[in-house]
Amino acid sequence: MSAQNNTDLTPASFVLNGIPGLEDMHIWISFPFCSMYAVAMMGNCGLLYLIFFEDSLHRPMYYFLAMLSLTDLVICSSTIPKALCIFWFHLKEIGFDDCLVQMFFTHTFMGMESGVLMLMALDRYVAICYPLRYSTILTNAIIAKIGFATFLRGVLLIIPFTFLTKRLPYCRGNIIHHTYCDHMSVAKLSCGNVKVNAIYGLMVALLIGGFDILCITVSYTMILRTVVSLSSADARQKAFSTCTAHICAIVFSYSPAFFSFFSHRFGGQTIPPSCHIIVANIYLLLPPTMNPVVYGVKTKQIRDCVIRILSGSKDFKAHSI
Repeated sequence: MSAQNNTDLTPASFVLNGIPGLEDMHIWISFPFCSMYAVAMMGNCGLLYLIFFEDSLHRPMYYFLAMLSLTDLVICSSTIPKALCIFWFHLKEIGFDDCLVQMFFTHTFMGMESGVLMLMALDRYVAICYPLRYSTILTNAIIAKIGFATFLRGVLLIIPFTFLTKRLPYCRGNIIHHTYCDHMSVAKLSCGNVKVNAIYGLMVALLIGGFDILCITVSYTMILRTVVSLSSADARQKAFSTCTAHICAIVFSYSPAFFSFFSHRFGGQTIPPSCHIIVANIYLLLPPTMNPVVYGVKTKQIRDCVIRILSGSKDFKAHSI
């Protein structure tokens, strides 16, 4: 009987209301959203193209970068096109199952992005602390296995979100004050007990984010100890420079995530809902937009490949630098 009642209280669709309080500005907000999405698509597709075709980029560091680019493409493509439809055409309706699918892909690949950043920190640790064993430790087989394990971790931890959300009865309307189907934004429409959803969401955040941040912190602590012990100033500078782009990627990814996490729990009523939603979208858009730019500027091999292609060089296959 309870299952039947829950089925009766399951809406056929939800209405994504965009950014509450800023409805009149949706058309203006859409321009930076669209621009960043275009840069993210071109930049990440360009990186994947270079890494696939350039022999000099067939190295562990760039394989992890390819994972990051692919993850960023999925994250922004799962959410931003729908947000632009809301802003431009007022196409706010999304089917119940479609909402769950969007939720699954968004949260799964957000977790995978965190995992890939952690793997890239481990890559830098091995490259700097064990340079002579770098290629033997991070073989193609190992990279494929840990990459798949990171993806599988996200899938297994996020799948329960969909079942926990689907089981709930919804009797508080079907309007979601957001630009995409966020787990707790959907659960708040339920008149049932969402405590399990909230606890599990916090547990997943700690399992993924907490574990990854711990690994990144330990990796860079060991890197710092190794670099400081180097006798040559040039060697220290070169070692630090190889980490610059990755540190920027960490800042772009975790800064809005931390703000969103702590403001939801400690901000109370002082921070308007529109600010939460804008930051949530920045969290989805900023890393995919900036990562290709930062790696293109800070990484000599990628920069040289881009310059050679733009200059119309016929010798497209790069030699190892």
